[in-house]
Amino acid sequence: MGKTILIVEDEQNIVDILSYNLGREGYDTLGAYDGPTGLQLAMEQNPDLILLDLMLPGMNGFDVCRQVRQSGSSTPILMLTAREEEADKVLGLELGADDYITKPFSMRELLARVKANIRRVEMTPPASAEVAGGDVLRLGRVTIDREKAMVTKDGRPLELTQREYDLICYLAARPGKVFSREALMEHVWNYEGYVGDVRAVDVAVRRLREKIEDDPAAPQFIVTKRGMGYLFGG
Repeated sequence: MGKTILIVEDEQNIVDILSYNLGREGYDTLGAYDGPTGLQLAMEQNPDLILLDLMLPGMNGFDVCRQVRQSGSSTPILMLTAREEEADKVLGLELGADDYITKPFSMRELLARVKANIRRVEMTPPASAEVAGGDVLRLGRVTIDREKAMVTKDGRPLELTQREYDLICYLAARPGKVFSREALMEHVWNYEGYVGDVRAVDVAVRRLREKIEDDPAAPQFIVTKRGMGYLFGG
């Protein structure tokens, strides 16, 4: 059975173009031109991935994303936005979106992201499996219990999204090793041979720092190596 993609976008020409190209890749598609219809289809049809525009009549993409997540659904959500404001992207990720792509985007990039997010859901064990082994990783004040999928700092559990958990697991399993943003997009986001917008990494790192660092402005755990990328310092 083919995977189903729900496209929630108020511009019919974009829905038509996306449906055509996704169909060529073997996906089935559903279309919604406003927020309430998109939310209804997301809840009733249980698609394998949602392409969700932010600016929608009736209910914006943020509210659709929030309600989908509040329902307990873990369906991958890829937000489509014409906005460049970092705050929009941060809010979307905070509400539970898995990633975003900024208009105008190349069809090749969008298809790659769709494929990667669906593959991530299908993977058993999950994306962090490379560092999973049912054991506990102790790194100074930070402990990662990979059997329980829990991260604690000074004994206090941290409330991380799946993406943040995957990111810290990947970096912490290789302390001191620097990874470029492109490498993290490839290994944590599962975007094979990734070339494109890497700001999603910076957004995820910033949110992770706000949860794990004593002073996010002077990070000790998720450290920036200027001009190179990020590493786990501990």
